[in-house]
Amino acid sequence: MPILADYHLHSSFSGDSDIPMERMIERGIAIGMETMCFTEHMDMDYPYGKEEESGLFDLDTAAYVRGIARCKEEYEGRIHLRFGIELGIQPHLAKELEAYIRKYNFEFVIASSHVCNGKDPYYADFYKGRTQERAYLEYFQSILDNLKVFHDFDVYGHLDYVVRYGPEKDRDYSYGKYKDILDEILHRLAESGKGLEVNTGALPHKLKELNPCTDIIKRYRELGGEIITVGSDAHSPERIGEGFARAADILKSCGYKYYAVFAGRKPEFVKL
Repeated sequence: MPILADYHLHSSFSGDSDIPMERMIERGIAIGMETMCFTEHMDMDYPYGKEEESGLFDLDTAAYVRGIARCKEEYEGRIHLRFGIELGIQPHLAKELEAYIRKYNFEFVIASSHVCNGKDPYYADFYKGRTQERAYLEYFQSILDNLKVFHDFDVYGHLDYVVRYGPEKDRDYSYGKYKDILDEILHRLAESGKGLEVNTGALPHKLKELNPCTDIIKRYRELGGEIITVGSDAHSPERIGEGFARAADILKSCGYKYYAVFAGRKPEFVKL
């Protein structure tokens, strides 16, 4: 069965997209999606480098609530729409993030690491003065630090996000090179019943593999993990569902028989 649920989507409610939610939905319907989960960005205490960018990832959640409610009503019977969030996790924000989650009736929560020790790996400054390997290791350590203090999420998003932006991207990158710390991360996710996202947003960045790489996806299963969601990380209509056939093939090759969709923060399993 094809994957017909995209569980990582952004619209103009996110600071890095200018596409109205309605345009994203119309595209999803046109390509046969059955479920679309919007996961707009909320990155508290983001280290903005330019004054004009200030507040870019501070979501106007009230406006988002109104927008998704309006679209659910407008598109009822044509597609299932879900009210999700992508939280940028930093350890010092744990209590603030927990309070934020309690305030809204989210149906799905992605925890993502966009900021590592005060810097976003998206920018070249993160890699200055050290090897790429050292920078990647610091990024993975920051994920482990997040997992030790924050637990109110459903899946961890694009676990090796950092490889999208490193000086050599994933040329010399592998699960094996960071096995010890990655295993600790994956063990914590599996043991606590948290899911792992397969994110096809790696494709526009010309990576060899998806995020995370196949060996991480396989290892999560070996450690007892069962919950896998699939998301395009689309910020524009043409990227919705991109690479989902490849994602399905990877999941099957790793021994998965199902992927997950969420409603009311609870997973349901769909046969691949």
